[in-house]
Amino acid sequence: MAPVADLKDELDIVIPTIRNLDFLEQWRPFFQPYHLIIVQDGDPSNAIQVPNGFDYELYNRNHVNKVLGPKASCISFKDSACRCFGFLVSKKKYIFTIDDDCFVAKDPSGKEINALAQHIQNLLKPSTPLFFNTLYDPFAEGADFVRGYPFSLREGVSTAISHGLWLNIPDYDAPTQLVKPRERNTRYVDAVMTIPKGTLFPMCGMNLAFDRELIGPAMYFGLMGDGQPIGRYDDMWAGWCAKVICDHLGLGVKTGLPYIWHSKASNPFVNLKKEYKGIYWQEDMIPFFQSIVLPKECKTVQECYIELAKRVKDKLGPVDPYFQKLGDAMVTWIEAWNELNPPPQTAALAHTNGVEKN
Repeated sequence: MAPVADLKDELDIVIPTIRNLDFLEQWRPFFQPYHLIIVQDGDPSNAIQVPNGFDYELYNRNHVNKVLGPKASCISFKDSACRCFGFLVSKKKYIFTIDDDCFVAKDPSGKEINALAQHIQNLLKPSTPLFFNTLYDPFAEGADFVRGYPFSLREGVSTAISHGLWLNIPDYDAPTQLVKPRERNTRYVDAVMTIPKGTLFPMCGMNLAFDRELIGPAMYFGLMGDGQPIGRYDDMWAGWCAKVICDHLGLGVKTGLPYIWHSKASNPFVNLKKEYKGIYWQEDMIPFFQSIVLPKECKTVQECYIELAKRVKDKLGPVDPYFQKLGDAMVTWIEAWNELNPPPQTAALAHTNGVEKN
């Protein structure tokens, strides 16, 4: 495994929160070398306390409005989807995002798990979405490709997303929470696997890393929370969009290690109120994403995402007017991304013309 410090200048940690960040004390040995981007949700007049010794930026809704102006409408309010503002303003190659109720887990030997180091390892090694290796990740220590694996595919593809898991409180929907209120995940599976091409997955944002340069514009967590008819589908929406685009562009998505300790279950009755439309709509959303074939002319993530936004409006718009609004927000998100993250040639031109000043 590459030393964690290898990416300390290339990775931002993005944390959405509504509370003081005392949980960082437990993560201090692993997070302190890194820059944190904290996105405060809710009332911006509430002061958020961050433990001493961390290098961080703290953004609240006032900052979002100031940075994005009219485009701020695409950033969710009173929902963890606000984290994608941190993805937008970061200037680093990699992002690790974690929720503030997640703590350091221990492996079966009792050793504390450096989740960030494992994510970095996942991202720096190739994925194998085109042919499944029955020993899971062939690039892991002590593993390799099994007999019958085509040599022409053993180079793999670049990994865009590393999706980690959770011990203790599972990431369940409200109906499952209600029927299994005492269930806890105690199973530690020492494995990482590439999600095959053409296969969707329910992405959870509480323990997630990605290559911002490869897939960043697709990691939009949608319009959720306050003022919207749905919540708690923000990370899944981003996952479905990103996976379709990864498949089209030949990028990989990994899931499995690392584990974090998810400390508390949210209220299932509150969750049900947020989720109930999503539970109905997902029966239309999943077939929609499964059927998408993006045109060959879409060669960048932004081009893919704009095409996806059009299809959301066309195909899901009849399901509910919300999807018309969401499709518009997806376009606004890409406009904001391009404005804050211009291609190198555009940025150089702006600097030459005296537009960009430091």
